[in-house]
Amino acid sequence: MNNDPRAVLAASPMRPAQIVVVALCIALNALDGFDVLAISFAAPGIAAEWGVDRATLGVVLSMELFGMAAGSVLIGNIADRIGRRPTILSCLIVMTLGMAAALYANDVMTLSAVRFLTGIGIGGMLSSTSAMVAEFSNDRRRGLSMVLNIAGYSVGAISGGLVASGLLATTGDWRSVFMLGTAATAALIPLVVFFLPESIESLIARRPAGALESVNQMLRKLGHAPVDALPAPPEQVVKPSIASLFSQNYARVTILLTTAYFAQILFFYYIQKWIPKIVVDLGFDAAEAGRVLVAANVGNLAGALVIGLASQRFNLRPLVAGAMLAGFLAIGAFGLVGADLTRLSITAAVAAFFVNAGVVGMYPIFAQTYPAALRASGTGFVIGVGRGGSALGPVVAGALFAGGNSLLIVSLLMGVGGLIAAAMICLLPRAR
Repeated sequence: MNNDPRAVLAASPMRPAQIVVVALCIALNALDGFDVLAISFAAPGIAAEWGVDRATLGVVLSMELFGMAAGSVLIGNIADRIGRRPTILSCLIVMTLGMAAALYANDVMTLSAVRFLTGIGIGGMLSSTSAMVAEFSNDRRRGLSMVLNIAGYSVGAISGGLVASGLLATTGDWRSVFMLGTAATAALIPLVVFFLPESIESLIARRPAGALESVNQMLRKLGHAPVDALPAPPEQVVKPSIASLFSQNYARVTILLTTAYFAQILFFYYIQKWIPKIVVDLGFDAAEAGRVLVAANVGNLAGALVIGLASQRFNLRPLVAGAMLAGFLAIGAFGLVGADLTRLSITAAVAAFFVNAGVVGMYPIFAQTYPAALRASGTGFVIGVGRGGSALGPVVAGALFAGGNSLLIVSLLMGVGGLIAAAMICLLPRAR
């Protein structure tokens, strides 16, 4: 018997072992969500303790995003070359070390370097788990699984944010946020070691020594019959490299997706990074500001879930473009409400709902666009360059605030990213 294992997995119902892999990847992205936002929860305390102005704080807030950009591009390519599992484990160790090192930072330069290091691990994790989820899901559930995987980010931000807000209210020490992050990150290392296998698609694409035995071992674990040989390699082998992403077959979609993600994620991280400081400057304390950010991440999670479920019934691209446009309008409402904690929470949640729906809706498009040999590289490149947008978002917003612009003006200018992203999605060629 010599069925293609990839076709077998694509057509068969998902087995418990596959669901465990998807669930673990979701947990890893939940960890990413908290790790990225740890600096946002800590920002008011850092500004107060070190006397940091808004412009400098914007740079500090962006450092792990620059690291995420580098990690996504470089480590996504490594995941296609050496495999998903070892890459994910290495990223998790880097994240643990980075969160722990933040506890000992005592100046802006040291903390910036530590956050950059942490961002490298987070960026590589995101591109690697996205590929892993796509490759362990069947055709029917792949889009939903990928959306839920990215929605894990918001789950981590919400749950971690609630705990972090409680810690800040109790201790008043911003370092307690990083202590929580270190413990949570380290706790997932043994779970990855024991429960996260290598994907069959990655093994077939890379064909390392013992690939057939590893594929058959995984097939048996999933309740499928073993195969007597690996599928024949494609006539034209695609090498996992940046150059391949700009070959004749992939250049246009790579440029459009990268531009769309760059613009939308710039918008997304304006909300994620600046809400605590905005709310504190309106006269509320750090714990109240943290709860507004939690409300925004409830909106993030709801947006991800809604677009994931809707993608099972409707064409994904119009949904994504529509969400991006709605996010621009919603952030304008946030900029108008003034110093009212309830209205700030509601409008932040609504804006985040649409903005994040636009972000997570792009991930199934990445999986459809790139083959297994390029999946982590393509996803990593798009989100890596896009993270440049995320890194610029807090810096640009900080400069706009420092220039004396109102909350409404800054919000609308940052929201233009959503308009650009929607235009790029509309220009994508018909799905392959």
